[in-house]
Amino acid sequence: MKLNTLINSNKIQFNYFYNKLLNKHLSSSILGKAMKYGSMNGGKRIRPYLVKEASKIVKLNKNNMMILASCIESIHSYSLIHDDLPSMDNDDYRRGKLSTHKKFNEATAILAGDALHDFAFELISGHLKNIDEKTNLKIINFLSKSTGHIGLAGGQSLDLIYERKNVNINNILEMYKKKTGKLFEFSFSSPFILANETKQRINFSKEYGLLFGQIFQIIDDVLDQINSFERIGKTPGKDKKQGKSTLLKIIGKEKIIDFCNNKINKFINKNKKEFSENKFLEDLLKFNLTRFN
Repeated sequence: MKLNTLINSNKIQFNYFYNKLLNKHLSSSILGKAMKYGSMNGGKRIRPYLVKEASKIVKLNKNNMMILASCIESIHSYSLIHDDLPSMDNDDYRRGKLSTHKKFNEATAILAGDALHDFAFELISGHLKNIDEKTNLKIINFLSKSTGHIGLAGGQSLDLIYERKNVNINNILEMYKKKTGKLFEFSFSSPFILANETKQRINFSKEYGLLFGQIFQIIDDVLDQINSFERIGKTPGKDKKQGKSTLLKIIGKEKIIDFCNNKINKFINKNKKEFSENKFLEDLLKFNLTRFN
């Protein structure tokens, strides 16, 4: 079965679970409606798919897998709501629909993002089953670091600071690592941590998630430039217009695929055992390179 088909199938299952979870916990207030709008407003649900595949490897139970996935999508949704705000990337559309601040208002969108961030910690601190307190605290701490000043928020800050600046490749890759990679790192490695895998395997899972996230962002930057509103569901060409610092801007579109393939192949050679035991991991890592089609 094609990877796209598997991702879409998992998306349907995840959306059913996540929608029920949101309906159970969110009120019918304006804030509750804005939170649900921002988190159920389309989306590929790639992060929940990574959670699922990692959970299969370590045999994590379904409840904990779905709670992790819901936690991650709550964080991801909060970041997109805030990313679209006038003071950030200033986009009126997200996934082909009005951005949360356009559907409601700016203040409500800010609060909806804040509340989804907190909802993620509510889920991960109170809804995981058969997990000892030490492991639970470890995963909460890891999520805090993944989303805070050394993670997602720190990467978003660099993204804004680097606008219309001349920065080198290492600066950009560090920004990608924080802005996008850290949440993918959490997505793929959190099941390994909950399953109390060895330090070596947890380190592998973290590196895998980080690399997946970096390549995902590299390709996203290309898609922003070459695609239409209908394809990406938001205003195309904004990165160039806003003077965003991207890898694409430095090395050009022709060299992007080779750059990504080189990073992937080095990582596979370094971790032959994991890739030989879980052959789908290579296809999943290279999935990003098929997103042009």
